[in-house]
Amino acid sequence: MTESSAPPAAASEVAAPAHKYKVRKPQQRACDEKDEKGQVCCGHLKRWYEYTPEVEAVVGRNAEIYRCENCKTLYRPNPKEMPRSYTQRF
Repeated sequence: MTESSAPPAAASEVAAPAHKYKVRKPQQRACDEKDEKGQVCCGHLKRWYEYTPEVEAVVGRNAEIYRCENCKTLYRPNPKEMPRSYTQRF
């Protein structure tokens, strides 16, 4: 039997980028990420509570993170705005 010199299929696959991180603009509620055609996503940003350990390693434990419901881009809160966690608004 002869051995093949071709690399295994798993080694030739290119890993996709994990997540894209952005900072929210003041009062931003929709995603402003552009796709390869140059069109804006416009997906709603929703608070994301149950993120993976890989994301937790980047943003920290119990961080206030928002995720686009369409393209899954992650947004950190704007440092110029008051945090929305554990605050009461009347």
